[in-house]
Amino acid sequence: QEEELRASSTGEVVGVFRDRASGLREHRPGLDRVLAMAPAGGISVVRVTHEDRLARFGSAWLRQLLEKDGVLLEVAHPKGSGGGLEELLEDFTALVATFAGRMYGIRSKEAQRRLLVQAQQKVSGDDRSTG
Repeated sequence: QEEELRASSTGEVVGVFRDRASGLREHRPGLDRVLAMAPAGGISVVRVTHEDRLARFGSAWLRQLLEKDGVLLEVAHPKGSGGGLEELLEDFTALVATFAGRMYGIRSKEAQRRLLVQAQQKVSGDDRSTG
């Protein structure tokens, strides 16, 4: 994504702001830095490949906030003009992706906890695990 954006950039690249699993998380240091730089005039354009890279939901609010500070949001691959049905399907897909990410994240943490308990039991000689 970064390479594509750099190749199509027409101005100076001030910085690259990344957040891990950005569409799913609320804590986003990269986005926080962008929002802090915008009012100070540190940036004039924010470019993303797809709108959901900025936010799964609420990207219109972020666009409005950036524009208030004179920052243009450019989306390299904007949503199609397929009408209301396409927009509904995109929103539904984003919703499912958000909840699936959270669910699998929880499952992953539970699996890690179980493995830790099993390892502790083996180390202490109290191996009563069944699988």
